[in-house]
Amino acid sequence: MIYTVTFNPAVDYVVRAHTVKQGEVNRTFDEHIYVGGKGVNVSLVLKRLGFESVASGFTAGYTGQLIEGELRKNGIQTDFVRVKSGFSRINVKLTDSATQLNGSGPSVSKNELQLLYSKLELLSKGDFLVLSGSVPGSMPQNTYERILEFLSGRGVLAVVDAEGKLLTNTLKYKPFLIKPNREELEDIFKKEMLTDDEIIQAAVRLQKKGARNVLISLDEDGALLLDETGKIHRQGTRKGTVINPVGAGDSMIAGFLAGYLKKKDYAYALKLGTAAGTATAFSRSLASKTAIEKQML
Repeated sequence: MIYTVTFNPAVDYVVRAHTVKQGEVNRTFDEHIYVGGKGVNVSLVLKRLGFESVASGFTAGYTGQLIEGELRKNGIQTDFVRVKSGFSRINVKLTDSATQLNGSGPSVSKNELQLLYSKLELLSKGDFLVLSGSVPGSMPQNTYERILEFLSGRGVLAVVDAEGKLLTNTLKYKPFLIKPNREELEDIFKKEMLTDDEIIQAAVRLQKKGARNVLISLDEDGALLLDETGKIHRQGTRKGTVINPVGAGDSMIAGFLAGYLKKKDYAYALKLGTAAGTATAFSRSLASKTAIEKQML
């Protein structure tokens, strides 16, 4: 089974307006409400590709109930810890101006964090655990590595999508897959990376530190994978107009896992992952299965 953990899921209120002027009343002409958060996005795209997952993490208040309810409507099993105080965040996204107002979300207590550990205790050999996104300020910033330490030796296949030390500190636990983008890779190594050779060298260094597979998203340039056998895979994308890049990286992870589970072939996993990420970037929300299939090269 695949388990996704979203520490701070959200209700995304996505609107379009002809103009946005500070200090004035602004009118929208298009509005949509989605549930989101990186792990939530992975679960939604996995479902569209025909793979089951369990969505976990923390939810609170009426917005938390909405998030869980929408996931269940989409046929996704949920197992969130319900936080007593506050409410799950609301993010306002103005798509035409690229302006976002992101909520902070609830404060998670030590006891509530411990409840998440008790749920993760159910994972066993062969299960996948997707840890993605930032860790809320109310939680220890080493939570990712503490979770992988807790699960160490159980044969759980960890997928980590995070920035900086949040990512690199997990490498000693040999995650199955890590997925930095180009900017995150440059931040880790404090160096601009313009060529594939530079990116490959960085991927090799991350693999030597413990990552089994290193998947690097490169926006319109597609993606690059260094698999656990040492083989390099490169995948381009179809040309198109980027409408909404939010969730593209999460879609890539979902597509990669779906492709790997379907064929146990890393080249195919990269192809499906890149198609899923591209399809979402070209859509107003997370891509449908049909949109993903149209992006397969």
